Amino acid sequence: MRKRIASILDTAAISRYHRSRIREYGAGSPGALGWQPDGQQVRFDVLTQIGDLAHCSVLDVGCGYADLYPFLKQRFAGVQYTGIEQMSELLALAETRYGPAADLTLRSGDFLRMPLPHSDYVLASGSLNYRNRAPRFIYQAIETLFASCRLGLGFNLLSWEPPGGGPLAAYDPAAIVAFCKTLAPEVKLLDKYREGDFTVFMYR
Repeated sequence: MRKRIASILDTAAISRYHRSRIREYGAGSPGALGWQPDGQQVRFDVLTQIGDLAHCSVLDVGCGYADLYPFLKQRFAGVQYTGIEQMSELLALAETRYGPAADLTLRSGDFLRMPLPHSDYVLASGSLNYRNRAPRFIYQAIETLFASCRLGLGFNLLSWEPPGGGPLAAYDPAAIVAFCKTLAPEVKLLDKYREGDFTVFMYR
């Protein structure tokens, strides 16, 4: 019961954070998702260096407005994109922007509490950055997402907590990489592209 209550409180904090930012920056903007103007594109660019995504299935967890979908389409042919988002207002705008399309699937739900489709690559851009009352949350989340990929998992995290970051949390890159190496035979760390941010790739 305590775990369920804690989970509800964590989810509510995330929702309040994004609804506040929607009011401040406007629906559909990167700012509404917590990104600085260029931050989203920088992270997308780094995250998609995980491999050649052409003709692959890609699962985008915590997809927000599904802005990764057009980013992928511009760079990789034949990508089959699935996005999962738990905030209904974000998902509704994503559906308006990009659906329906034969290579696009959008699903509502908490990606850590629902069955995930097995995909060639699983990507998480910003969706693991939130504080959580569960002590091992980040490790359990990484393990869950890695179990859903056929080829690789890529995710980015913060290495420092921004001022006024609300529910955002920071992690030690060395500790994250050490844990990932217990699950995957090949792990890569990218951490020179933006201050306070790092990306991890895990491969089968």
